[in-house]
Amino acid sequence: MSKVGFHRVLVTRNPTVLEWPQTSHPLDPLSPAEISVAVATVRAAGQTPELRDCMRFIEIVLLEPDKHVVALADAYFFPPFQPSLLPKGGFVIPTKLPPRCARLLVYNRKTNETSIWIIELSQLHAVTRGRNHLGKVISSQVLPDVQPPMDAVEYAECEAAVKSYPPFIEAMKKRGIENMELVMVDPWCAGYFSEADNPNRRLAKPIIFCKCESDCPMENGYARPVEGIFVLVDMQNMEVIQFEDRKLVPLPPVDPLRNYTHGATRGGSDRSDLKPLKIVQPEGPSFSVNGYYVEWQKWNFRIGFTPKEGLVIYSVAYLDGSQGLRPVAHRLSFVEMVVPYGDPNDPHYRKNAFDAGEDGLGRNAHSLKKGCDCSGLVKYFDAHFTNFTGGVETIENCVCLHEEDHGILWKHQDWRTGLSEVRRSRRLSVSFICTVANYEYGFFWHFYQDGKMEAEVKLTGILSMGALMPGEYRKYGTVIAPGLYAPVHQHFFVARMNMAVDSKPGEALNQVVEVNVKAEEPGDHNVHNNAFYAEETLLRSEMEAMRDCDPMTARSWIVRNTRSTNRTGHLTGYKLVPGSNCLPFAHPDAKFLRRGAFLKHNLWVTAFSPDELFPGGEFPNQNPRIGDGLPTWVTQNRSLEESDIVLWYVFGVTHVPRLEDWPVMPVEHIGFMLMPHGFFNCSPAIDVAPSKCELGSKENDIKDNGVLKPIENALASKL
Repeated sequence: MSKVGFHRVLVTRNPTVLEWPQTSHPLDPLSPAEISVAVATVRAAGQTPELRDCMRFIEIVLLEPDKHVVALADAYFFPPFQPSLLPKGGFVIPTKLPPRCARLLVYNRKTNETSIWIIELSQLHAVTRGRNHLGKVISSQVLPDVQPPMDAVEYAECEAAVKSYPPFIEAMKKRGIENMELVMVDPWCAGYFSEADNPNRRLAKPIIFCKCESDCPMENGYARPVEGIFVLVDMQNMEVIQFEDRKLVPLPPVDPLRNYTHGATRGGSDRSDLKPLKIVQPEGPSFSVNGYYVEWQKWNFRIGFTPKEGLVIYSVAYLDGSQGLRPVAHRLSFVEMVVPYGDPNDPHYRKNAFDAGEDGLGRNAHSLKKGCDCSGLVKYFDAHFTNFTGGVETIENCVCLHEEDHGILWKHQDWRTGLSEVRRSRRLSVSFICTVANYEYGFFWHFYQDGKMEAEVKLTGILSMGALMPGEYRKYGTVIAPGLYAPVHQHFFVARMNMAVDSKPGEALNQVVEVNVKAEEPGDHNVHNNAFYAEETLLRSEMEAMRDCDPMTARSWIVRNTRSTNRTGHLTGYKLVPGSNCLPFAHPDAKFLRRGAFLKHNLWVTAFSPDELFPGGEFPNQNPRIGDGLPTWVTQNRSLEESDIVLWYVFGVTHVPRLEDWPVMPVEHIGFMLMPHGFFNCSPAIDVAPSKCELGSKENDIKDNGVLKPIENALASKL
């Protein structure tokens, strides 16, 4: 049972109204008890038992409250109390906070309808017959022409339906496969390529793979793609509605390097010369956690989690001496991920996964293991979801919080005296990892002692492969083994950042400037032809703020507070510094860009609206509408000169596969930085305490041929 519990009541004929004890912060994720109450309330509201039985619960999340409610909770109801967050004078403190509410996304398998329900959880009604507890229905709405994300139960049912379909069984026999247990059916969403993919039917277009007979407990089935077969599945009724055996492509030969388990390759043995490396914190970690509230060094923030986004970071603020707690961002998360493939052949042209909107990053998260996924002293957070039938499922150890050594923070040595000052850098890392079919993605937010924040994605897992005819060559990928190749593709991620630089909740005092470095023209101001400078341009409206990265001008963007200044009189700000990036290589008329038009720019800036959460709209699955989401919202062309700013940063990597990416891809890193720019009056890392110097300890130094290595250091020599 969650910390949010129920009062005991005497059940009578008439429902008894109970008060829900408000011990959860307004931003805390829903507890298992709250999820159960929300599901029971929606079920009870069903018109008939048959309709109630056909309800499938796709998603249940906290309905996030207005920002002033969050400020009120942080100021007076939950420690550490922060009254400075609220405006001064004339404010009446209420005796309790508004009720927590849940938002449910429900698919009715009988009617093929999708609905959204808002359930209030503050009052519970004890119902005599069912002996369960119900909340209060605030609203319900059926949404036309949408398909919600797919569910793992549907994936399993789809695989079973395909593998039991007689024409499919015959097609596999033609390829020499009679054991259906070896067959893997990955039910990819249909996307939208023509009217045939309209959302009036719930569709999947599976991609087929086949394991080989093997004693390996984790046989890599992705090493043997099955090509030439087209399958269309009605996911509502779970039946194959179209099947074509278009071309007999032989299965690739069994690749001896296909598996990745312990000792499976390189002669059957793993390297054994690696000594243990242990991270020890004898006095414990430097962070503290109270519920979902985290404090570390001078940072504090709250942790949340949703089925679609996974990890959410709320209320990021920095404690800055006499200035007190200074807000930086209200909400940070990864809101979409798109993986388009560059091979025009079937089935690869259909591989355009919208992994957050069609599937859900959070719902595919792992239970993390200490020493493997995270090291050191780790604080884990569980994640609670509803399953397809409305039960509560928990992913234990879903979010990892820990500290990492990060090399040198800063250093200077005076060459005249040999005296030096050096500080070690430490960062706080918050992360989760998910698997979407063949790929793994790790999503990280790192906090640094110098006021920086870093967003990082780590890509690993198995390539999505294709089969080749004997002697065939395709320029759209890399041959990995005989008959086996990996198509070129791209991975795009979208970070949504509702910034709040020096802004209290509810204030709209931020703006965005673009910075480009330019060379000075030769002339009186540049007689030596060496001059260059940074030029700033205010992005005044949403249509002006559709921007792309430009490494040739060292382009970056600064979110500034229009009322707060530093000691030089300039506005305080935080800068978005791009990492490596790209744009889609597909032609602008590519079908997947109908749904993913937000990929056409690296940066979008909008004025905050609570309903604008996902760049391609909430329902990209089979979406027939062109330019849903960001491309439509920005046509309002709202002013950004002084606003509640939301940054949408689109960053991607182009993957031209290598032989070294097989059988499992070493981690590739991609991300960006948010760093203070005039936010502080000097380096905030200047007060980091020095680490203990170990020069005097020789017994643990590395020896070479039994002799201690000399210490070649000016100061050490003098000492």
